[in-house]
Amino acid sequence: MMKRKSTKKTRVIPGFGLSFGITMTILGLIVIIPLCSLVVFSVQLSPAELIRTITRPRVLASYGVSFVTAFAAAAVNAGMGLILAWVLVRYRFPGKRIMDGLIELPFALPTAVAGIALTHLTTENGWVGSLFAKLGIRIAYTKTGIIIALIFIGIPFVVRSVQPVLEKMDPQYEEAAQILGFGPVRTYWKVIFPEIFPAWLSGFTLAFARCLGEYGSVVFIAGNTPFKTEIAPLVIMAQLQEYDYASATSIALVMLLASFLILLINAFIQSRASKKVSGIV
Repeated sequence: MMKRKSTKKTRVIPGFGLSFGITMTILGLIVIIPLCSLVVFSVQLSPAELIRTITRPRVLASYGVSFVTAFAAAAVNAGMGLILAWVLVRYRFPGKRIMDGLIELPFALPTAVAGIALTHLTTENGWVGSLFAKLGIRIAYTKTGIIIALIFIGIPFVVRSVQPVLEKMDPQYEEAAQILGFGPVRTYWKVIFPEIFPAWLSGFTLAFARCLGEYGSVVFIAGNTPFKTEIAPLVIMAQLQEYDYASATSIALVMLLASFLILLINAFIQSRASKKVSGIV
């Protein structure tokens, strides 16, 4: 009699228990324990003190500056990143490899260096700032300057999220749409964009969450004027410098919850969008 072949899959890395244990240990030491420390320090305040700390006028104003500028920068990155990814995938031109490498420069460049460079460029004496100063427009030490710094930080998230999807798209879909009489615009919105939408949305959300907590590149160009250009991470640093760890961690906890909520909503929307694209829903 022929022996029946085993249907059990052979994994490259054997031992689920050991692998899972190592995974949970790494997550615990690097992610879970540091985040839980925020809760531990925050509970040192009574509920009334906690509410009073995170709802102070200066703190609320910093939340507003952080959220508005982060969302604006992420929105700009969503459009610019999509165009950059399209150009890098669909066209060939001299210097393409260099441009592709420059996209990841914000990942490697220290954020403080980026902030100093952008500040020098956008002040009234800088190359860019002097041109706009003639028109009566200030960039450095305003919300506009913060948005520019955040655009620099967040652009790779959108490009690197959309680029692989565009590279893997089968050109036969576009050819079929053209055979059916679709024009370029209709082909894009009906065929191409639904395919890249989950990745595009993921890039937008990651850029938004990253910009929300950015500190190094913003602190130089913002001017840090309370109620105007002061971001929430700067308020947290100010509390730490005053050794008020409970207040600092309470404000940080709010930012953590906001980032977690953003990523949770993104995961839900992206899951729904992926199902619709694949025809499950």
